Amino acid sequence: MVRVLLMARVSGLAVAALVLVWTFGFRTSFLPHPSSSNSSSPPPPTLRLDHLYSALHPVLMVIGFILLGGEAILAYRSLPGWSRSTRKSVHLSMQGAALGFGIFGIWAKFKASKGILANFYSLHSWMGLLCLFLFASQWASGFLWLWHRPEGRQTRSTTVPWHSFVGLYTYGLAVVTAETGLLEKLTFIQTRRGLSRRSMESSLVNVIGLALAVLAAFVVFAVVSPKHRHHLPSNVKEHDQKINVANKQTQ
Repeated sequence: MVRVLLMARVSGLAVAALVLVWTFGFRTSFLPHPSSSNSSSPPPPTLRLDHLYSALHPVLMVIGFILLGGEAILAYRSLPGWSRSTRKSVHLSMQGAALGFGIFGIWAKFKASKGILANFYSLHSWMGLLCLFLFASQWASGFLWLWHRPEGRQTRSTTVPWHSFVGLYTYGLAVVTAETGLLEKLTFIQTRRGLSRRSMESSLVNVIGLALAVLAAFVVFAVVSPKHRHHLPSNVKEHDQKINVANKQTQ
């Protein structure tokens, strides 16, 4: 399990590095109109702002939303020596930060275009809105029923399986949404701006998509694998066993 967590972190760092290289290394692909990059004069301030807002969308949605959200999911696996309440607080805090990055990332996309309705025309935009709605609902339900009311043991025993399922489904949906966004962006710059299908940027975008798929595989495997309990300290196992016994007695 330690190796799986390590590979998930390595994959996450690789995805973050690739996204940063793409968004800030291939600047003209994130401008609303083709720019005269051959000119030696610096770009005007409005053009720099357009690039910044357009680049912030994939950076915040991939690094801030997907990567940080994945780390929040792995908090229960990567912090075995911490108490259950502390792990819950870390999980909730990281998920809240990921939600904030996601909202800011969508705002950046709106800022870089002609308004809200101009962006909701594709499958990627519809899936993104659904994903953000599910993520916000997950965070609110987790705060109200699993963290804010610790005395409701019977409610938690009923809610936790559904909370885990919807959370993992939302994470997978976020990865798929990012993949559709990469495909949409790559198709746009290839068809409208004449980017070669065998260019360095095209290959880089494809590698980002593959790296996201590998990252999702490690995160999901770390969550569903039962082997992690064999590596937990005895005090954590005893604490979890006491909670299970108390839940059965209240039913």
